[in-house]
This record gives sequence, structure tokens and C-alpha cells, in this order.
Amino acid sequence: MPCAVIIPARFASSRFPGKPLHHIAGKPLVQHVWERCRLASLVDRILVATDDPRIASTASAFGAEVVMTSPHHQSGTDRIAEAAHALPDHFDIINVQGDEPLINPALVDDIARFLRDGDPATAMVTAVHPFHDASLLENPNIVKCVLSRSGRALYFSRSTIPHPRTPVPNLPFWRHMGIYGYRRPFLHQFVQWPPSPLELSESLEQLRALENDAAIHCIVTSHDSPGIDTPEQARELESLIAARLNQKSSS
Repeated sequence: MPCAVIIPARFASSRFPGKPLHHIAGKPLVQHVWERCRLASLVDRILVATDDPRIASTASAFGAEVVMTSPHHQSGTDRIAEAAHALPDHFDIINVQGDEPLINPALVDDIARFLRDGDPATAMVTAVHPFHDASLLENPNIVKCVLSRSGRALYFSRSTIPHPRTPVPNLPFWRHMGIYGYRRPFLHQFVQWPPSPLELSESLEQLRALENDAAIHCIVTSHDSPGIDTPEQARELESLIAARLNQKSSS
């Protein structure tokens, strides 16, 4: 089954307007994401989905395939589903958030591999990695996840979950990453459901799937990929990227 990455890019972010066009290390944020996805080996096409002509023009200029979408979508997944109409029906879809400039191409391939070879009864897949800094657990901009023994998501939250009322040795805390894979029929089913109460409360679209009894498999990865929600985080990430570039140039 072929697979396409769709990168949703919205200009009117409440916390960071114009975020996809914010320059980091000399390139717009959305270009960093697109270039990282191009390094994945199991992806057949990559699209940028946007409702803004400025983003569309910029993405076209650096070589991306662009799909214009409605400005009225409730979530990135709704935007993804509209953009997927530009692809043949047999393509599965990977949603890579447009604010993940360090997304690891190997993780994109892991998602594509699950869609190709994983349990066909599991219609949606995402990724988590362990928290390495406990101070981040209380940050509402960082989404947490709890897993079943088999790796299925039990819940996602902006709060600390599980709540550490009683200390438990070696209890893992998982940080959710901004990547999703969908089997094509499920993607179209997802957008038929109205936004769910938990989704609206937490502002987390994946909860719409859980509230409708859909299974979400979580790939546990060591590939940390900090997203960007605020201008302050963009400045921090720019320093990180600059340091990596300096390391490469000196080696």
C-alpha cells in the first residue's frame, strides 16, 4: 500500500500567528519539516496542506506539492482528510505536524511500516517517547500519553498523566509526538464524527478517535522531536539547530 505524508500548515495560530513561515536557520519552518520528510524512504508523496496563499506560495517556491484547503476546519486531521482527496484512494496517510522541524525520517518510516505491515484492525498509529526532563510534565503545551501493555493509547492529556499520587518505581511517563498515520478508510470515518467533548476540553484531536472506540497504536521511539508552539520555543530550537550545524561544519 503506497503512503503519502501530508503536512498541515495554518497561518492563523492563536499562540504563534504565521508560525509555518517563521524562519529558523535561514528557512521557513514548514520547509524544514518538508525536507526532513523527504529523507524518509517509505514515503511515495509529500503534500503541504494549507488555507493561506502566503504559505502556499512559499511552499511552492521551495518545491513542495501544495493543496489548498478550507479555512474552517476544526482540526489538522480534518484538513488532512480534505487534502487526501488529491491522492488516489489506495494511499494511506501520514500526518506530520508543520511545527516539527526536527522530525526524524526514520520515525516517519516506522509509521509507514506499521501502516503497511501492522495489525490491520488498528486504523491509527502515532508515536511517543520517554520524558527525560521531569520538569516538563506540568507544561500544558506538551502532550502526555498513557499506554496499555500492548502499546495502545489509553488517554492523551495536557495534564500530568498518570497523576503520581503514589510513587511507583520505574513508572514511565510518555511524551506524545506530532505524527499520525491513518489507514485511508479510517481517515474518512474520523472526519464524519463531530468534535468530541474530550477533544474540545483538552484541544487534542486524537481524543475524538478514542471517544469513538478507535484503537490508536503508539510506537515507542527514542527519536525526540521538539515541536514549536510559541516564539520563545522557536528561538530555543534555532539555537539547537545552529549548534548542530556548527558541529557538522567542524567535524
